[in-house]
This record gives sequence, C-alpha cells and structure tokens, in this order.
Amino acid sequence: MTARDTAPLVARLRAAGCVFAEDEAALLLSAATDPAHLEALVTQRIAGFPLEHLLGWTEFRGLRVTVAPGVFVPRQRTGFLVEQAVSLARPLARPLVALDMCCGCGALGLAFTKELAAEGIQVELTATDIEPAAIVCARENLAAVDAHVVEGDLFDAVPPDLHGRVDVLLANTPYVPSDHIRDMPPEARDHEPRRALDGGVDGLDVLRRIAAVACDWLAPGGHLLVEESEEQAPVAAEIMRTHHLAARIVECEDMGATVVIGTRPTDFATDPFDEFARGNASTQKEDAR
Repeated sequence: MTARDTAPLVARLRAAGCVFAEDEAALLLSAATDPAHLEALVTQRIAGFPLEHLLGWTEFRGLRVTVAPGVFVPRQRTGFLVEQAVSLARPLARPLVALDMCCGCGALGLAFTKELAAEGIQVELTATDIEPAAIVCARENLAAVDAHVVEGDLFDAVPPDLHGRVDVLLANTPYVPSDHIRDMPPEARDHEPRRALDGGVDGLDVLRRIAAVACDWLAPGGHLLVEESEEQAPVAAEIMRTHHLAARIVECEDMGATVVIGTRPTDFATDPFDEFARGNASTQKEDAR
C-alpha cells in the first residue's frame, strides 16, 4: 500500500493517541492477514490494547521476542539492566549460571544468554515466573538457549541445586507503588498482570523478599540486578546492604533507566548459624554511582 492508501489508518491511530502512528500502521498492516483482520487489529489498538499483544511479539535488544495477551511487555529501558549484567559476567570468561527471576516472557534471560554466547561464554539459564501465561511465552522464547523454565513464586520454584551457584540473578521485579497503579497508561494498567506491576506500598516488597535470601543463592562474588526508579534506588540499595550485599547504583540518562546491583561478598558465610561471619559480611558496603 502507498502512503496515500495508509493515510486514513494513520489518522485513526493518531486520533486515538498513538504517538508513533505511522510506525504502528505499518506493523499492523504487516500482521494482518486480510482487510477484516486489519480492521479487528486497528479497532483493538484504538481501544487501548497493547500493540505488542496484537502483533504477538516485541523487539528487545535486537531480538524478536514472543509476547501474548496477559503477559508483561518488557520495556526498552530494561535493556540497560541486561547491558550491566553482561558487563559483569564478561570478565569471568567461563561458563556461567544465571537466574532470570520474574522473567515474564523471558526477554532479559534470552538477551543476556545470547549476547554472552556471541562472545563464546556459555550460560546455564533458569527462568521463573508466577504467571502461567508468561511461562508459556518464556518456554517458547528460551527454548533456543536450552533454558530451564519453571512456574512458581520467586525462589520456591528454583531448583535446589542452584543454591550458592548463581553468578548473575536478573530480577525484573514489579516496582510500581500500589497507589500509583491507577496512574499508569491503560495499556499496562488494564492489560498486563497486576502482579507484574504492583510492588506494594513503596514498590519494593518483591525486592525485599529476593534480597533477604539472595546471598544464599548467589555464588561468591555473584550479582543481583534489579531495575528501580531513581527515587527508589537509594532505598533499594539499603535493603540489599541490610542483607549483606555490597550495593551500588548505576544510571543511564539516555534510556531513563536506573539499576541497583547487589554483590555477594566472597567471604559471606551461607551457614545460617554462623552469625559472626554474617556480621562481618554486613560491614562491606559500596555506594558508587
């Protein structure tokens, strides 16, 4: 179709508030199998359905990742978390164990594993989520990297043989405060799982649960990475420090992304009865931006 032919479609999308109406029109046209299907897609898009759910995919760090209705759509800014994780993993120059927690469709784990594989670094990846629809997408997306995908609530689903072996823990936790969910765009608020968005009163409830036991699952020197808002990041770092992780905050102004990284000290004692060692580990703090 010519630009003139698509002009009415672009006008309808723009009138509905689609900022990138031309791009969306092209994507919807490519996805439609016939005029009736196109009209159905456009009608749903105008009604507020996420474009990614209508297309059945989204792009994340150059990869086409399957998504479906009822599944959290990975944000482009979260690519900064993956970038930081790859930078931390690269110097190890050995096979790695990684855990993608709150994995959604598996985009973070997929990008992390593929980017390291391109450099000859093998990753043993496990991904977990509590949402059944997300698990279906994650299994499809992560089959290419032979990941183990399990359904369950945080560490309840993680195979016990990963205890103390995880080099990199990617945790794309929900971090929107409960009272702010109503202020989110309807695409997210009405079409993504509440559990993938709602982080509790201050947005940090899920992080607290993960940080509380992270040192028991991380390998010595292993890293936990989470995305937070700029305002939440200092509190998130203190939560990590409370649980013996050396914490630092990194930011990318261009992407509007803030990542908090917690590292397990190499001398942290995993024996819960070794209080002396745990007390020493808690004094190791890092606060570099």
